[in-house]
Amino acid sequence: MRSETIFDVAGRQRRIAEMEEVVSAPDLWDDPENAQKVLQSLSQIKDQLEPILALNKRSKELLEMVELVSEEQDPELIAELSGDTERLIKDVEKFELDTLLSGPNDNANAIVEINSGAGGTESCDWAQMLLRMYLRWAQERNYEVEIADELQGDVAGLKSVTFVVSGPNAYGYLKGESGVHRLVRISPFDANKRRHTSFASVDVIPDVKDEGEVEINPDDLRIDTYRSSGAGGQHVNKTDSAVRITHIPTGIVVSCQNERSQHKNRAMALKVLQARLMERERRENEAKMAELRGEQQSIEWGNQIRSYVFQPYTMIKDHRTGYETGDVIRVMDGAIDPFLAAYLKWEGRKN
Repeated sequence: MRSETIFDVAGRQRRIAEMEEVVSAPDLWDDPENAQKVLQSLSQIKDQLEPILALNKRSKELLEMVELVSEEQDPELIAELSGDTERLIKDVEKFELDTLLSGPNDNANAIVEINSGAGGTESCDWAQMLLRMYLRWAQERNYEVEIADELQGDVAGLKSVTFVVSGPNAYGYLKGESGVHRLVRISPFDANKRRHTSFASVDVIPDVKDEGEVEINPDDLRIDTYRSSGAGGQHVNKTDSAVRITHIPTGIVVSCQNERSQHKNRAMALKVLQARLMERERRENEAKMAELRGEQQSIEWGNQIRSYVFQPYTMIKDHRTGYETGDVIRVMDGAIDPFLAAYLKWEGRKN
């Protein structure tokens, strides 16, 4: 029900007035710890109210413009009104989406790993299509993307790729993309034009800045250097600048080969390893709690979260939320916000 109350201006203003009375009390700082919490809460509510007031102001200005347009019937004003309305709707939807980001790591950057499934070239091509989809989405949001490692397919596409998406709430938006993505289409690699089903897995973990939470013993690491096999220029391909780090106790392996400097590749690989170890610990704790509650854990690879059907009809459907669309071209071009929003609302109802 959260989305029904995000524009409750009066409620937030009353809450601010009540808290300002508390802040003005002479005995507030008798308890410094509580005073700090009150001030933080007041600041948070004011920060939440500011964009609401701005959106309300824009909506009132549009209503005034509607009245003007209805009187004058000016084609230029009508076109301007249409554009402003579309932008306002888009900003309202984005704001509503932002209000759903309340997880402990939602504001972190995201480390995304895509792996092709069984199916050879077809699945490798699907992995590359997913990479392009996420890159276009990130570009639309002005997020920075850094490719840490990629392994090319034997014929086309990618066997695997790891990249970091940096920007406000990147992990919060993308966390619901973790799971198996299924593609059904007429294969461009099949001379007989038969329909093929391909799978690729996506894993999204937060790039948590506090690296002290999981201690890494240097003795537990095996670090190998090798010559990069990917694009990157003459220097990259002629020196042993690529780095592969194996965490011996867990068997986790991370690689980075996209920087010219071995030192930078090593730093990026350690960053990804740190994030993966923290995520592994979090998932183990969740699994233990689920076992205590008697919950049945699903096998991720056998339960795709989303299906992308290109033939014989066009449809993309998320199997968790039920959200679907037939506009496959826009989605593959990065327009995935409706899926992200549907997941966040679905997750909110679960919690």
